[in-house]
Amino acid sequence: MDKNERLKQLTDMQLHVTQNQGTEPPFRNEYYDVFEDGIYVDIISGKALFSSTDKFDAGCGWPSFSKPIDVPEVTEHFDTSHGMRRVEVRSKTADSHLGHVFPDGPRELGGLRYCINSASLRFVPIADLEKEGYGEYLSLFK
Repeated sequence: MDKNERLKQLTDMQLHVTQNQGTEPPFRNEYYDVFEDGIYVDIISGKALFSSTDKFDAGCGWPSFSKPIDVPEVTEHFDTSHGMRRVEVRSKTADSHLGHVFPDGPRELGGLRYCINSASLRFVPIADLEKEGYGEYLSLFK
C-alpha cells in the first residue's frame, strides 16, 4: 500500500500530528503509560523506530525513549516553531513528524529524551514481532 492509501486510513489526530507537525494532549494518548515488551513502528511506513527496552517514564505525558532502534530512520531538524528552539524528529521513509528530542533524559541512558507522539506510532508486542515481519528485533529482548 502506498503512502496516500495509508494516509486515508489515519485518524484525524494521526493526520494532524504526522502531517501538520501537531502535538497530541499529554497523558491522553495511547502509549504514554504502556511498558509492555515490543517495538514502536512508524504509523505510515511501518519502519521500526523505537523499542520498549529504551522507553522510560519521563513524567511528561508522552512516550519517551533514550534512543531510536534504527538511527538513520529518525531524522533531526532544527525547529523554532512556537517561539522555542528545539530539535524536531521525523521518520525518514514517511517524512512523518514524530515529536522532539531533548537533552534532559536520564544520564545513565545517554542523556537524551525522544519525546514522541503516540499518534505517530503503532505498537507491535513482542509476541507478534515474528508474524508481523519484525523478527530481527527479537534479539533486543534477550
